[in-house]
Amino acid sequence: MDSGVTPPSGAPENGAPAPEDRPARLAVGVVGAGRVGTALGAALARAGHRVVAATAVSAESRRRAEERLPGADLLTPQEVVAAADLILLTVPDDALPELAAGLVATDVPVGGKLVVHTGGRYGTGVLDPLTRAGALPLALHPVMTFTGRSDDLNRLTGISFGVTAPDPLRPVAEALVLEMGGEPVWITEEHRPLYHAALAGGANHLVTLVVESMDLLRTAGVAEPGRMLGPLLGAALDNALRLGIGGLTGPVARGDAATVADHVDEIARVSPAGLRAYVALARLTADRALSAGLLKPEDAERLLEVLAD
Repeated sequence: MDSGVTPPSGAPENGAPAPEDRPARLAVGVVGAGRVGTALGAALARAGHRVVAATAVSAESRRRAEERLPGADLLTPQEVVAAADLILLTVPDDALPELAAGLVATDVPVGGKLVVHTGGRYGTGVLDPLTRAGALPLALHPVMTFTGRSDDLNRLTGISFGVTAPDPLRPVAEALVLEMGGEPVWITEEHRPLYHAALAGGANHLVTLVVESMDLLRTAGVAEPGRMLGPLLGAALDNALRLGIGGLTGPVARGDAATVADHVDEIARVSPAGLRAYVALARLTADRALSAGLLKPEDAERLLEVLAD
């Protein structure tokens, strides 16, 4: 199959055609018109492809599809696949194996069609039933959080995509990511679970930590905890990304065991569930600080004694 995908060429020059007028544009179908599916569909439409069909079950997903994918027919998954050259499977990771097998069981023709899933956990192996039926499999995972708000599309610009593809399809995968405004980062099939665990641990748990910190500050009488935390957390994130563990500050890095003991007592009083997270992270922080030479062994020993119970 001629993929029909061309890398983005920037602003038109010397009367060059607009994206929608370029030849060999693809008909795109979106199976799962959620936050991710509609954002990526809109990005492909912005690059000149045509989103011709989508699935949308809930009222919210139908509304989102109508807003972000105007002109797309709302159809069944089988009808979406039949109508498209490029199919986006934008469903939760756990639903992908059943979806791939289910589409093949319906005998919908997939030969020569690009089938792209956007899950982080899987590479292309999860699409094996479709691949055996002749589909061209790609795994393109956008490394971004999507909230369903109007700025989701703009958030694609400059982000990384975790990409897994058979060698002959690597140029196609790269071109699609570039067209959506992203940067492809190649992830091997066997490393997809670890790759996804790293992203989820960093991004999802960060939200939990920040919300827990805001709750503790409210309990301490701070009326606007977000305003207080914003500059501090922004600086801490910048330090971590630029300096690694060398950007660590605070009582664990200083070996202030008595201060950490006070923290343990206070958090135990107001948030027993939060205490377990604090202790686990403090232990990990102490281990990393010790390994990096930021913490003396005797200070680390006192800290770990405080955290042992």
